Amino acid sequence: MIDLHTHSIFSDGVLVPSELVRRAQVMGITAIGVTDHADASNLDFILPRIVAVAEQLNQVNQIIMVPGIELTHVPPSQVGSLVGKARSLGARLIVVHGETIAEPVAAGTNRSALEADIDILAHPGLISEQEVLIAAKRGIFLEISARKGHSLTNGHVAKLAIAGGAGLVIDSDAHEPSDLITQDMARQVVLGAGLTEKDFEQMQKNAQSLVS
Repeated sequence: MIDLHTHSIFSDGVLVPSELVRRAQVMGITAIGVTDHADASNLDFILPRIVAVAEQLNQVNQIIMVPGIELTHVPPSQVGSLVGKARSLGARLIVVHGETIAEPVAAGTNRSALEADIDILAHPGLISEQEVLIAAKRGIFLEISARKGHSLTNGHVAKLAIAGGAGLVIDSDAHEPSDLITQDMARQVVLGAGLTEKDFEQMQKNAQSLVS
């Protein structure tokens, strides 16, 4: 199981990265993305610390920690520039907080994110067919979310992604220990979105491509 969307105390999570990674490893997760929420106010504070702890933990742990960031509620016109800054600060994984129906995310966020150098568009809500085609063309993965609220549109995202040829990943969006999911639970979330066992296997391969 690979989970590329989680949060530590550097945003609204409750665990320091070391404990988050340790708990994930005990649950059978083989790679974890620590992708704390950021905008222009804290990006340069969070990322160097996540990168530094990842370097230390990856020397001794079996589980791989992938240092990343989730750009969150960033004005659409500013997404591209912050993505570039995140890359320069060492982010190996860039997630953008998509237009979930559970929060008042600015319209146009999905489109701006898909036009930038990102890896995953998280919980993209009622994403359009045109946006899905952009994701497919640019090789950006769309997220099936295990998080409450964000998961309400999983079926819509899955249906359009399959039709449009966009790649998918399954993530927990964990903020506390009880949010982390096992491989079996991840599989159930995927099947609950109307996808298949074969789709789940491909999603894990998609996630692995971002870890390698």
